[in-house]
Amino acid sequence: MQLNYQTMLYQLNIEKILFLDIETVPMVSDYDKLPENFRRLWDKKAEKIRQKKDDTPDILFNRAGIYSEFGKIICISVGFIKNGKFRVKSFYSDDEIELLKGFADLLNKHYNKPDNLLCGHNGKEFDFPYIARRMLVNGIKLPGILNTAGRKPWEVSHLDTMELWKFGDRKNYTSLELLASIFGIPTPKDDIDGSMVAEVYYKEKDLERIAAYCQKDTLTVAQLLLCFVGEPMIKEEDVIYL
Repeated sequence: MQLNYQTMLYQLNIEKILFLDIETVPMVSDYDKLPENFRRLWDKKAEKIRQKKDDTPDILFNRAGIYSEFGKIICISVGFIKNGKFRVKSFYSDDEIELLKGFADLLNKHYNKPDNLLCGHNGKEFDFPYIARRMLVNGIKLPGILNTAGRKPWEVSHLDTMELWKFGDRKNYTSLELLASIFGIPTPKDDIDGSMVAEVYYKEKDLERIAAYCQKDTLTVAQLLLCFVGEPMIKEEDVIYL
């Protein structure tokens, strides 16, 4: 399916789209628990990303979760629109292989047609490649919709609400939270944000709390795309949790 955004935005079949968001954490709870070989490699990575003198590898390790080589996925929340209802569920587990296999099974069974699309916010730069890389690391065969090797950009079945908002402005980054505010998308007042996920996971061991937060962002992505295409937003009573 050729994704020419100038012509296709208003022609989208919303019911063919799987909306998603992921939550990731560093591969271990703190720097001192890294295996020796990964500690050495993280030290090299930290040298490249440091911005201040006191940015030592152990201090920077709280950012390791955003890198698929040093992090892992603990939750993938997905949602789809059918007959005006938004159905959402989460794959979450301490066992990354388990949740990735569950997600891969969903894609292989229900999102394997040429007109199916995945949609995330900054999905092309983060969520989609992160999932694909972690699947490869864990020996899971990539579902067709994630296997972009050798494909031309317009052959990749991925939508990105942040990219749509850029309108070709490559320098622009706009958070999902800001866009939700701009468009008046209702979002619950949570006691957690992305910067707190690792602490909630490793210290509080509250995966369900993280999954609830991830589901909220998945719904917000769907609401944002609906705003982009001029469709009514999903009402709270039309959200179904699976």
